[in-house]
Amino acid sequence: MRPSARRLVLATLAAVALAPAARAEYGDIHFIRKEGADAQGAPPATFPHYVHRIQFRCYVCHEDRFAMKAGANDITMDAIAAGKFCGGCHNGKTAFQVGFDTCQRCHRE
Repeated sequence: MRPSARRLVLATLAAVALAPAARAEYGDIHFIRKEGADAQGAPPATFPHYVHRIQFRCYVCHEDRFAMKAGANDITMDAIAAGKFCGGCHNGKTAFQVGFDTCQRCHRE
């Protein structure tokens, strides 16, 4: 491999390795619970939009799973467990299963 190609490969690998850590909070969506929502002591969910956006095109989630308007989606854990919203992919096949052992992946301080 030529030195210029080797430098390009190393620079690309470094950028990929550092990008998620450097931009993990860029574009995050913090869900605010509606009054009366049963929180069971968990903090509100945070959705890492940027991380998902670098992997998928907008149409994968919008408009079929999520309306593109803040507050327009009534996301609940029951709906997710039924395969709606996040549960369409987070089903244990496409992505990690949503459950009591994975709460902290979305519900973090």
